Amino acid sequence: MLESIDVTKKFVGKTAVDSLSMQLEPGHIYALLGPNGSGKTTWMKMVAGLIKPTSGVIKYNGEPINISTRNEIAYMSTEPFFYDWMTVADVGKYYQDFFKDFSMDKYKMLVTNMELTDKLKVKSLSSGMMAKLKVAVTMARDAQVYMLDEPLNGIDLLARDSVMRMILTTAGDNKILIVSSHLVEELESVVDKAIFIKNSVFAGMYDVEELRTKENCSLADKYRQVFSNVEMGGME
Repeated sequence: MLESIDVTKKFVGKTAVDSLSMQLEPGHIYALLGPNGSGKTTWMKMVAGLIKPTSGVIKYNGEPINISTRNEIAYMSTEPFFYDWMTVADVGKYYQDFFKDFSMDKYKMLVTNMELTDKLKVKSLSSGMMAKLKVAVTMARDAQVYMLDEPLNGIDLLARDSVMRMILTTAGDNKILIVSSHLVEELESVVDKAIFIKNSVFAGMYDVEELRTKENCSLADKYRQVFSNVEMGGME
């Protein structure tokens, strides 16, 4: 279980996350939704252990996030941390050096399925190819929590389909998968839970199937309800 307990993160002149509390269970794919500046990226970075909360605590399986728990969490940021001189094969070796749970066999299978070749240079990749590579190298880890920050951003429809198929092949009963995206319609057929963050504050968690059956409401419609008249911009 992943728990966020009264988590607040303040920067100079800005509260990026404000008293956010929620529980995430294994076996679910969560959409993390909110406009730009709502705090999605900041919260994910705290879960990944890259930044610390100003107050509150994030726990994984009852233990506050630390060096040990970080080994169970795979985080894909919006920015790729690859060097231009690297090839697709070099990216795999780079991650293999950093993460004990990284599977080179799984990575090779994923990049092959994504129609990427070992000798392709990072600097020559299109935005769609880069998106595929980022997801592949993240999902090649044998983590318990996967967080993908805007994996569909800036890529065409066919590349989105490939990325979503890759995500689904990695999801499992014992995994927590969190996907942040502005493309709500693209996530609707994939996720089963949706978390809304509005103006840095938790604004509800919904079961996507229950929205359809009990409220006769799509995920996109619920997004419009929750975020109508929200001011855009600020710090993610």
